[in-house]
Amino acid sequence: DGGRTATIESKTNFFAAVPKGDTAHAVCMPLHRGRTTIVLETRITRGDGKLAAIVTQTQLIFDDNDTSE
Repeated sequence: DGGRTATIESKTNFFAAVPKGDTAHAVCMPLHRGRTTIVLETRITRGDGKLAAIVTQTQLIFDDNDTSE
């Protein structure tokens, strides 16, 4: 929603190379959306549809309306 985040954890599993000249396609889905964190999974596929990688990230969500600083 346009807010700021910081990476808490990032993990990538590689399964297949994306050949030079091929096109990679990425789809990102939220697995969890809490008040202060969000967990996202991104699946990257090659042009032939074969899964190339899965990236899982946990992000800290900053409250831009928090004026307690």
